[in-house]
Amino acid sequence: MTGLTRRGFLALAPLAAASCATSGGMVQGPRLDPIYYQMYAAITDEPYPVPAVDLARIDPRFLRQEIAYPGAAAPGTIIVDPGARYLYLITEGGRAIRYGVGVGREEAFNFQGEATIARKAEWPSWTPTPDMIAREPDRYGPYRDGLPGGLDNPLGARALYLYQDGRDTYYRLHGTNEPWSIGRKVSSGCVRLLNQDIIDLYRRVPVGSRVVVLQSGYYYSAGV
Repeated sequence: MTGLTRRGFLALAPLAAASCATSGGMVQGPRLDPIYYQMYAAITDEPYPVPAVDLARIDPRFLRQEIAYPGAAAPGTIIVDPGARYLYLITEGGRAIRYGVGVGREEAFNFQGEATIARKAEWPSWTPTPDMIAREPDRYGPYRDGLPGGLDNPLGARALYLYQDGRDTYYRLHGTNEPWSIGRKVSSGCVRLLNQDIIDLYRRVPVGSRVVVLQSGYYYSAGV
């Protein structure tokens, strides 16, 4: 399963309040609506089969759901709120699909503002930037010539490439092979989603879509 229809999102039941207790990144005894086990089940019709998400390791706040959206952005706009660890895809009727994300550590998170999705890729290859290699040579140096797409690739199942004024920002919205990292500041700057979520987002947004990356706390106060 690659995602839910709009009707399916409207039918989503709220999470049980008792499911939000966490300890060391592990959710203790989550009581989730069964739809989430379907939403994050294994995907077997991909070139590389995507494993099911271990929902016990994901804070339920960061699971995909449809919410009311109070802002004025046009449907189809993507808004990233790195402070809250959420990505919003604005839909019709004052609604949005909200995805949990992992974001860059403060010293690495260096993009804010507006961009355009200029390219999309399924199971993308990945090459660390020179800055990444210089910052962590032991970690990134072995991949200076690139890594082909696959389950071990840090970009996961899909990538959306952000450009500004026709130039690559080197900032991506992408999947991850570390699902436990959703909701945390762990990456070298890009925004990561669960593979099931980036597959869902990928099929909803075309090349040319507008993306707004906010400063922390900007989303509701500015009404983007």
